[in-house]
Amino acid sequence: MAHSQTVENYLKTIFQAQMALENEGALVPMGQLATAIGVVPGTATTMVKALADSGLAHYEPYAGVRLTPAGEKLAALVLRRHRLIELFLVNVMGMSWTEVHDEAENLEHAVSDRLIDRIDEMLGRPAVDPHGDPIPDPEGTVPMPEYDSLLTCPLGTPVTISRVSDQDRAFLQFAEQHDLRPGDVVRVEERSVAGDSVQLRGRNDRRVTIGARAASKMLVQAVRIIVIFLLASRAVLAQTPGAMPETGQGPFKITDNSFLVEEAFNQEAGVFQNIFGAMRINGTWAATFTQEWPLASQTHQFSYTLAFLDDGHHRGAGDALLNYRYQAMTEGSGRPAFSPRLSLILPSGNSDRGFGDGSAGLQVNLPFSKQRGDWYWHWNGGITWLPRAEARFQRDDLAVIRRGGLASPFVAGSGIYRLRPMFHLMLESVLSFDDSITETGTARDTAFTLSPGFRGGWNVGDKQVVVGVALPTTWSDTTSTGAFFYFSYELPFRKN
Repeated sequence: MAHSQTVENYLKTIFQAQMALENEGALVPMGQLATAIGVVPGTATTMVKALADSGLAHYEPYAGVRLTPAGEKLAALVLRRHRLIELFLVNVMGMSWTEVHDEAENLEHAVSDRLIDRIDEMLGRPAVDPHGDPIPDPEGTVPMPEYDSLLTCPLGTPVTISRVSDQDRAFLQFAEQHDLRPGDVVRVEERSVAGDSVQLRGRNDRRVTIGARAASKMLVQAVRIIVIFLLASRAVLAQTPGAMPETGQGPFKITDNSFLVEEAFNQEAGVFQNIFGAMRINGTWAATFTQEWPLASQTHQFSYTLAFLDDGHHRGAGDALLNYRYQAMTEGSGRPAFSPRLSLILPSGNSDRGFGDGSAGLQVNLPFSKQRGDWYWHWNGGITWLPRAEARFQRDDLAVIRRGGLASPFVAGSGIYRLRPMFHLMLESVLSFDDSITETGTARDTAFTLSPGFRGGWNVGDKQVVVGVALPTTWSDTTSTGAFFYFSYELPFRKN
C-alpha cells in the first residue's frame, strides 16, 4: 500500500534517529523528532499516534517512539530510494555530492521500486551513497558497519574518510574544501579539549584544523596499507614440477611467482631469488623486498622480507619477517605440493606512524598447489598472531597507548592459466579477518580481495626474470582498488 510523503518522511526520520541511539530498543524522544522534522511537538505527536494506529510505530506518551518491524522495513526502503537517487545524480547526471540531498528528498517519493531496482543494477549494486551512507538492500536490510570518527581514531595513524554523517550542503562544502570527502586519507596529529579542535595532516601534507563537532561527523576507518609478503618459494629454472600423469601436459615454466596467494614450492639447492613487490592503494604505497635461500636442499628454505611504506605524509620501514618453509610434500600423481611456513614478525616499523604494530609475533601459512592441464590451482590458510600490538588514542589532552593481543586468520585461493609458456593470466582471492585495537578492546573486520593480473618471464642463460601486474580490489565496509607491480630475479649461487 502506498503511503503519503509525510508518512514516509516521519518513518525515515524516526528510523535514522533509532540507528543513532546507543541503546538498542531505546525510544526516540518526541522533542528530537519534532526538531528533525521541523514541526511543533504537538504536530509530531499527532502523526506518531497515527503511525501507531497503523501498526508502523510503538508510541509511549511522555517517553518517545520507536518503529515496529513493519515500520522499519518501510523506512529502510525509503532510505534505499533516497541514497540510490543521490548516487545516480552524482555518477550519471554529474551533479555535486553537496547538492543532491535536497533533490533526492523530493524524488524519493515519486519513483517506483521497479525504477529504483533498475538504477541499482545500472550502478553496479553499490554499497554506499556519495556521502558514504550504507544503501539498504531490496528487503530493507541496512548494513551497519562500525566506524571510528576523527575524534576517536588512533593518533598518528592514516585513516580513510568513509562516511560524512551531516548532509547539510554548507557542511559538505566545508568537507570538500578541506579534502575530507569519502576516500580521502588523513592523519590526526593532535586533539585539544581546551581548544575544542582537531589538527589533521591531509593530502599533499596539508595541515588542517577543524572543530571537534565537525570531526565527530567524519567517520573513518584505518587505512589498510597492504604489505604483500611475497614469501612463496620461487625456483623456476632449476625446480620445475614434472608433468603429472593425469594432466597430459608439460610442466609450467613459471611456477612460483604468485602475488597474493603463496605457492607450495621451495627453492632447489643452489638457486636463490630476489623478489620486489609494490602496491598503491588509497593514496598509499607499500613495497617489499624478499630474498629466498635453500638450506642445503629443497626440503628446507629460509627467507626474509623487508617492507617500506609511504602513506602520503610519511615514509619509512615497516615490520620485517624471518621465514622458514618446509617442503612437506612434493607434487605427484593424485597429490598436491604442500609447504607449511612459519614466520617470525619483527617490530621494526614505527607503530606511532601506523607502519607497524609494535609487537613481535608469528605468522603461519599452509599452502597447497596442484596443476591441472594448463591451470595451476593454489590454496592457502593461516593466521597472524601479535601478542602485544599497540595503538595510540587521546583522552582529553593525554595520549594513551593501548596494547592487546591480535589474532587475524585468513584463507586464500587462486587459479593461474598458461596462455603461453612464459605468459600467464592470474586470478587471486584473499579472505581475511583482521583484528585491530580500539579504545575499549579489540574489533574484527572482514575483508575480501579479488585480484586479476598477469605475469610473464624470460630465461637468460641460467637466470630468470619475471614481471607482473595486478589490479586488486578489496571489499570491507568500503571498496578500494589498487595497482600491484611485481619483479623477480632468480639466479644460481653455485653450480650443481
